[in-house]
Amino acid sequence: QELTEVRRWEGARDVRPLNRNVRHWEGLLLPNTPPYNAGAFRFELTFSPRHPLEPPRATLRTPIYHPGVDPEGHVCQPLTTHEHWAPATRALQVLQDLLLLLDSPDPQRVLRPDLARELQEHPEEFRLRAREHTRLHAEPRPDPSG
Repeated sequence: QELTEVRRWEGARDVRPLNRNVRHWEGLLLPNTPPYNAGAFRFELTFSPRHPLEPPRATLRTPIYHPGVDPEGHVCQPLTTHEHWAPATRALQVLQDLLLLLDSPDPQRVLRPDLARELQEHPEEFRLRAREHTRLHAEPRPDPSG
């Protein structure tokens, strides 16, 4: 049911169980704002056997130049920490929160302080580097009808 809900959302495409494992999804996130909206970013969402009592873990598999995502794809996402997790939270809300992080880097949600500092002190340089990194690493955006 949650997978169907996510598949109808316009912020992601090609969402499906990875290796037919219903506890491990993959798909493409489609950021809305520059510099990331020139590409699509592959994500994985991994659910604990105790879900919904425990939060899922979101990971970006596409490299991204972003202060809230580390080089291994771990995401600074307070929503999915044990302190903030609510069992009623839907997978769609986790992905919407992740997309919001990509669209609007938040100085309070930082895993790469060097990039956060660059964004605050030299925003144009940051945007140029992020745009080039997106061009080199992001996947092509799928057809909007798909």
